[in-house]
Amino acid sequence: MSTIQRIALILTIIGAINWGLIGFFQFDLVATIFGGQNAALSRIIYGLVGIAGLINLGLLFAPSEAAERRTGTEPAK
Repeated sequence: MSTIQRIALILTIIGAINWGLIGFFQFDLVATIFGGQNAALSRIIYGLVGIAGLINLGLLFAPSEAAERRTGTEPAK
């Protein structure tokens, strides 16, 4: 997993936690920390989380290491 994918995964987890807080407690942590949903910094964070989610879409289609060991193939780099 590349560094960009790791950063994207961390941002996606942060986004998932924020959505969980919104769903269960009607509390938007990002908006609270960065000055409301319409604040520029909040919108940047929301945008970065969205981009991170798109980057992580690639992980869905990447072959797993277990499958590579079974078939004897190596991942493309």
